[in-house]
Amino acid sequence: MKILAIHGSPLTTRSTTRRLAGFVLEGAAEAGSETEMLDLCDLRVMPCTACDACSLNGVCVNDDDVPLVFERMKEAYGIVFASPVYIDNVSGQMKIFFDRLADAIHYQLLAGKYGCSVATTHTSGGDEVVAYQNHVLNYLGVIAVGGLSVATGGNAETFDAAEISARALGKKLADAIRNGFSDPAQEEEITGNREFFKDLVIGNRDFRTEEYERWVRMGWIR
Repeated sequence: MKILAIHGSPLTTRSTTRRLAGFVLEGAAEAGSETEMLDLCDLRVMPCTACDACSLNGVCVNDDDVPLVFERMKEAYGIVFASPVYIDNVSGQMKIFFDRLADAIHYQLLAGKYGCSVATTHTSGGDEVVAYQNHVLNYLGVIAVGGLSVATGGNAETFDAAEISARALGKKLADAIRNGFSDPAQEEEITGNREFFKDLVIGNRDFRTEEYERWVRMGWIR
């Protein structure tokens, strides 16, 4: 039962956000999960060029590390998104990565997984960034079990006080994977997204036959 954290701060191992995500993983590990952390800024992640090639064959024209990251995401049962707040949004590195998940979103390749999100900030924007990251999880067909933001104000004690909450979030994620978790509002949103993406899947059925047939088996196309 693996849980993967994807961390988007350019500070990598010196990042406060990484420490917070680490607490989440420690809580999940205490609940019996295997865990892994990936630092996006140690990897080569190219921007999306909007060429739409991935829709036709599922393969991006960029030759970088995103396919390796996505394979780890597919192998995991739970996904944690972690980003610092940069001008009231995720880091640029995280946003570029999210844009590269378009094919996974359109074809709902991670449906059925669970996740959560964390963010750190000096003063403001943390809750909004957590909500945005969880929104991306929903786009992927992933149910978010919660999130945590920490506004440090430059005070280390404020951050340290969040450790208990972060560990609890990790335990909640592990429990959701093991026992299930339901949120009708998220489930309704995910269903609506699939209805929207359905036309693309049908339109590309001659190119993406396996994905089209998977949608039929799942009952998403009738």
